[in-house]
Amino acid sequence: MKIALAGNPNSGKTTLFNAITGKTEFVGNWPGVTVEKKEADLKKKYSVKGTDVRIVDLPGAYSISPFTSEEAITRDFVLGEKPDVIINIVDGANVSRSLFFTTQLLELGIPVIIALNKSDILAKRGDTVDANALGQAIKCKVIPITATTEEGLSNLINETVKIGKEKKSQAAPSFAGKDSADSDKARQKFVDEIIAKCQVKKRDASQITFSDKVDRIVAHKWLGIPIFFLVMWAVFSFSIEGLGGYLSGYFNDVVFGEVVPDAANSFLEGLGVSPLLQALIVDGAIGGVGAVIGFLPLIMVLFFCLSLLEDCGYMARVAVVMDRFFKKIGLSGKSIIPMIVGSGCAIPGVMATRTIEDINERRMTTILTPFVPCGAKLPIIALFAAVFFPESTWVGPSMYIIAICMIVIGGLLLKKLFVWENTSSFIMELPEYKIPSIKHALIQMFDKAKAFIYKATTIILVCNTLVWFAQAYSWRLQPVEDQSLSILASLGSVIAPILIPLGFVGWQLAAAAITGFIAKENVVATFAILLAVASEEALHLPGGALAELFTPVTAFAYLLFNLFTPPCFAAIGAMNSEMGSKKWLFKGLAFQFSVGYVLAMLVTQIGSLIVYGKTAVGFIPAVIVTIIMAVYLVMAIKKSDVKRGELGVEV
Repeated sequence: MKIALAGNPNSGKTTLFNAITGKTEFVGNWPGVTVEKKEADLKKKYSVKGTDVRIVDLPGAYSISPFTSEEAITRDFVLGEKPDVIINIVDGANVSRSLFFTTQLLELGIPVIIALNKSDILAKRGDTVDANALGQAIKCKVIPITATTEEGLSNLINETVKIGKEKKSQAAPSFAGKDSADSDKARQKFVDEIIAKCQVKKRDASQITFSDKVDRIVAHKWLGIPIFFLVMWAVFSFSIEGLGGYLSGYFNDVVFGEVVPDAANSFLEGLGVSPLLQALIVDGAIGGVGAVIGFLPLIMVLFFCLSLLEDCGYMARVAVVMDRFFKKIGLSGKSIIPMIVGSGCAIPGVMATRTIEDINERRMTTILTPFVPCGAKLPIIALFAAVFFPESTWVGPSMYIIAICMIVIGGLLLKKLFVWENTSSFIMELPEYKIPSIKHALIQMFDKAKAFIYKATTIILVCNTLVWFAQAYSWRLQPVEDQSLSILASLGSVIAPILIPLGFVGWQLAAAAITGFIAKENVVATFAILLAVASEEALHLPGGALAELFTPVTAFAYLLFNLFTPPCFAAIGAMNSEMGSKKWLFKGLAFQFSVGYVLAMLVTQIGSLIVYGKTAVGFIPAVIVTIIMAVYLVMAIKKSDVKRGELGVEV
């Protein structure tokens, strides 16, 4: 039996899906989080004897007539694949809005059961919805539930399976035969009449609520951005300098610095393994992966905090605050949603851009979303912060501030260079503030940890093994004592000249940057492998082996270079899918590389003059590159202005 979950955005579909299937799909309190249908079997707790049940979570929709790509997916699935039953999730806090979509589903001839969700919010408000009266009015079974606490879910599944076996569709009211506008008016009038009979509101709609009072501060047009920066500073301080940093220090120093390597060496020596193979396993595989996994506690704490912020309703306010600024650069508040999702991983962040209808805005958002520091970039931030800025709490939050600045500047440049005009509008209903669910935050935290460990023990493990081999052998496959004679050194030396204007000298820096394009965590793992041979000190210690390759200024620049150049290969694949054009993909990658390159160059050259009172390595090449870039931008913008004038597009 196939059961589809359908409802308005932010009605609780994915929360219900996770609860009855045991999955951990991302849940957000804004529209556009679910951008494609997701399927899973019913978990054992809710299984019905003798019936195999498949649950399909559909993207949020306000109407069966699609306006967005998500609504098109929902419409196509419901009409094309004909599920046995549709569970229509109705937001108990917004019953009137939800029932408009319900009346359309009831006309399709597919059995429908209504899950009246968010009963806890109704109780908190003192409002009531008579489920029996509602069911009689629309001739459909209505089951009150609270998806977050799983209250009423067993009853919902049992009734759904029962209806599915009967295969009887409801005698729904029909609004066909009228034109679209008249049909919608008649439908809404029908819904309003039902609401008047079934819902009792004790709260005056004009009354100022607690959420309204808080929004006057956190969503203020001038205070909103500084408050967001303060919140992110607090989260990063707690994650990097506080609990997360303390636990990661223990993992790096003790677990992967002593216990695991010592145990592995003893075990391999006992087996009589050759020293070369032992070095490959301990220094290459374990050393590289351990350097990355050592930062796992920090990442878990950070995502736990971010999940709490999202669940309480704050991140939805961030989208609204950003909307007025994003409109200035050709984007809208819809673009902040992929960027927030991308803070966990750039891949789903890029995929979330498909919710943006305007093709130009979607492409621009796809290019800019990877600028947001994702989970894979956090080990790089943590490593460089620990080694070069051990007493500072500003490094982590500054990455988000710089990311927002680069998104704004990048958006302005893209709009100027490619003659893009914004046509999207952003309308979003803000959820009420609520006490965040610790359970939900823990689930999200462990889900991110599981994905991080899986990546570390697959892609990163393979890459680290190859890196160790490449730094230990020459092209003739002969072991080398001097790393500069290795395969890796020769590959890095080819790229190294490109990085000289950035003040980065040495094939090691180029090699680490190259491996970072496979997976950003590889930057940390590569340095761990390369420096383990030259030094016995732990990689993350202040003033340790890594400090021999950088000054604090060039370290900060190298951090920016790895954060703002193109993302990992998997995210580039997602960009290719969402761009819909190889030409625009390569334009986007070139733009991203240019932003990261120029940003790192400016930080190195200007920072060295300010901090050290002298020019950095590569100053003259940097001046030449700057002149070339400036001339190109002026010419490209002039060309775009001419094209803009021909098309009549306003800036």
